[in-house]
Amino acid sequence: MSIFSIASSGLSAASLRVNVAASNIANVQTTGPLPVSGASSPSAAPGSSGIAPTFPAAYVPLRVDQVSQSSGSSPGGTSATVSPVSPSYTAQSDPSAPFANGDGLVAAPNVDIANEFAQLAAAKYSFIANAKVIQAYAETEKSLLDITT
Repeated sequence: MSIFSIASSGLSAASLRVNVAASNIANVQTTGPLPVSGASSPSAAPGSSGIAPTFPAAYVPLRVDQVSQSSGSSPGGTSATVSPVSPSYTAQSDPSAPFANGDGLVAAPNVDIANEFAQLAAAKYSFIANAKVIQAYAETEKSLLDITT
């Protein structure tokens, strides 16, 4: 694997990390009804009967799993995949929500804001480092071409 493709895979992973952290931060207050175990339909407003309105589920936060591509015919670089956080929600008190259960609880995304900002910072520095690698590679290649001509 070339230096350029290794650094490019790092740039892609950093970009994915930023997108996931930004999505989690933007949706940190997007609540929904608590999942009801054994129910065939989504939770509805308490006290309603028969035909109850349905509400969208709480935002499911995501995480980035990044691994080194150290095996194969040309090792090097990194691979990043997105997967949901487990558990995806925590119970939060909001009795005024139309979808709150009988105890006044709703499902809130299981997002750790401090961790999300740490992910943003790590992604920023990873992106900068990989961009510098590409820049150094381009400068070295240019100077080698200047020497040979």
